[in-house]
Order: sequence, then structure tokens, then C-alpha cells
Amino acid sequence: MKLYKIKKSKIDNNGLYANQNIKKGTKIIEYKGKIISVKQSEVSSKFDNGKAIYLFNINKKYDLDGDFKFNTARLINHSCDPNCEVFGSGLKIWVYAMKNIKKGEELSYDYGFSYDDDYKDYPCRCGAKSCAGYIVRQGSRWRIKKKRK
Repeated sequence: MKLYKIKKSKIDNNGLYANQNIKKGTKIIEYKGKIISVKQSEVSSKFDNGKAIYLFNINKKYDLDGDFKFNTARLINHSCDPNCEVFGSGLKIWVYAMKNIKKGEELSYDYGFSYDDDYKDYPCRCGAKSCAGYIVRQGSRWRIKKKRK
């Protein structure tokens, strides 16, 4: 039995939900796609910020384009209080449980977006008590909170 199922999300469109209780540290799903060069991702209009982007940086030379239907992991939504984290191993990327996840809980991770001039173009709808209001990596959210005051 798969550890997850696709379901309508309260965060954004569809999401992945725990199909059973998942223990902290469990490898849940591989983030699949096509390996492309960093140069390709920098020049391709496919990765313009006006569109949904399913791109992971693997290393200095390669990115992983996950914009394919066979990549079910692309449905995992961002949260400011995530229950999953992402790790790379070689040219593969895996999603792991970073805490115990109860059956029926939506899977989420921190997308790790930079704090850039256009951060306001990416509102966050995760609903977490700690939500910054925008999809910005955890280590940069203090900048947003400081601006709000």
C-alpha cells in the first residue's frame, strides 16, 4: 500500500495525504523528473516565474525538472510548518517525514523560495499559525515579519 493518496487540498488544488500513519524519518516518495543542466533551466521560458515551476536544484551543474504527470510528488504543497523535508542523493530527490504524520494529514514541505523583490507574488495559503503569508524559506521569513510591523 502506498503511503499517500491524492486528494483535494485546503492549501492549493490537489495535494498528497497520508494514507496511513507515517513515522518520522520514513522515505515517502521520490521526486521524479528529467535531469537538465542549470544553464537549461536559466534560459528556458518553461521556468519563468509566471508559471507553476517544479524545479529542484541538485548541484552546481544539474537541476531536476519535475513538471511531469508521472511525478506524483509535485502535488505536495508548501507549508510554513511542514511535516516533510526533501533530501538529494546522487541525482535523485526524496521526500521524507520530518515528524510523525497521522493518517489523513496533508503532506507538505518548505519550498525554500528565496526572499527576493518578487516574494509578494507568491502568497502562502498553508494556514499554519506560523504562516509568513508568503512562500519564503524558513531562514528568511524574519525579513517579512519585520516589514509587517
